Amino acid sequence: MTSTTPMIEHVSVRAFVNGRGVDVPAGGTALDAVRLADPAEAAEIEAGRRAIADSRGLPFPVDTPAYGGAIYRTISARAAQKALEEGEG
Repeated sequence: MTSTTPMIEHVSVRAFVNGRGVDVPAGGTALDAVRLADPAEAAEIEAGRRAIADSRGLPFPVDTPAYGGAIYRTISARAAQKALEEGEG
């Protein structure tokens, strides 16, 4: 006897932005996650005044696909640049 299990399509992933859980549509980016959590903060990122960091505080590309369990923090763009410079040294 053959059993068929229906395929479950994931329509969103759970991510966390500055401690707030959001459900990001499948295919969404880190910036989309921030936009869901705080549209004003996302606008600051798009303007270049803020940046996204991962859970370790390292700068994180805004166009990276969001994934389940991701932890994003927003930081000043200056702090992101400093972290990049220190990583290159």
